[in-house]
Amino acid sequence: MRLYLLALNPTDSVTEGFLPAAARLGIDVTVLTDQPRSHRRTYPDIEVLECDVRDFRAVITRLATHHTPDAVFTNSDHLQTQAALAADYFGLPAKPWQAALRTKDKAHMRRHLAAAGADTVWSTELAAGQDPAQLTGLDVPFPCVVKPREGVASEDVVLAEGPEDLLLRCKEIQERRPEAALVVEEYLPGELYTLETLGDGRVRHVLGGFHTELSAPPYFIEERMTFVTAHPEPVVGQVLAQLDALGVGFGACHTEFVVHEGRARIIEVNYRAVGDQCDLLLAQLLDIPLFEHILRTHLGEPLPADLGARTDVAARLDCPCADRAGTLTSAPAAAELVVDGVSLTYRPIRQVGERHDLYHTNRDYLGVLRATGTDQETIDRVADDFLAAQRWEITP
Repeated sequence: MRLYLLALNPTDSVTEGFLPAAARLGIDVTVLTDQPRSHRRTYPDIEVLECDVRDFRAVITRLATHHTPDAVFTNSDHLQTQAALAADYFGLPAKPWQAALRTKDKAHMRRHLAAAGADTVWSTELAAGQDPAQLTGLDVPFPCVVKPREGVASEDVVLAEGPEDLLLRCKEIQERRPEAALVVEEYLPGELYTLETLGDGRVRHVLGGFHTELSAPPYFIEERMTFVTAHPEPVVGQVLAQLDALGVGFGACHTEFVVHEGRARIIEVNYRAVGDQCDLLLAQLLDIPLFEHILRTHLGEPLPADLGARTDVAARLDCPCADRAGTLTSAPAAAELVVDGVSLTYRPIRQVGERHDLYHTNRDYLGVLRATGTDQETIDRVADDFLAAQRWEITP
């Protein structure tokens, strides 16, 4: 069996999740990427082919001139549409490319949900290079949120409190990303959660989700995620109805939504497995072969009616963030330990000696702490104690 994995940068999900799962399933993997050197260094035993993976035509040509594919897969936000189109070309199981496109493009998502009667959010677009002064003629609701139309990881997502602030924020993002179209939409109040789902086109499993704690406004950095075994049924029903309207049902999906006065409204849909090591935590926590299940769906195998996931579990994931630009001069090393029945796994993201600007995004993460157990109160205490004992020093 030959699986083609489309990738940009090497990630923990691929290194610790999908590649080991493919090996356990006896699947031969070929990585297609536009950054072959970094992948060959990271996966020296895996076949890596150079390809312009952002162009679905280049992907199809590369596959057609190499081994016959049995599956085409990606866990990258940026490559879902390309992977879906390539898989469909070869008659392989795939996410609908239309759904992949409309979830990646936040303007398409808002338009489609409104047209389907699933949810209506005030939203407008600024084309790349378009003068944000044109927004002054619109009845923009404040506060509002500005973000790249096809962005990820809270990158350049910012709250604008009024007209002058909105123009300033748009211009700042355009200076950094002149090629990016922007979306301006109303701010949706409420507590932020995620819903993690996995489907094969016939059955869809809800794997639980997370309660997300964000940094202070105007930015939206995800600093802590606490596992939620099961959201209230009315909330899950509302989110799944919106996913159905978008055509999302095949493969893994990570959906972010807010709940306000009992109403669930989607913030964004990442049509892939949850990232930032939450997928690794989820597989460990639920005690299921999550990555194998995801790969099997793309090989055309049906999911079991019952995944056998544990429900007597609790977890928390913390992401310590840099609070200034500079060089990381001191930081804790990777650690694995058990304290009072809580399993702690800490993984550095930045290495000592690296210099970074302050991004106000997930790129400010210094490391990730995963804490799992059966009692949330104990997990919170142990995780808080661990973090309080660590020191990250940044020299300007």
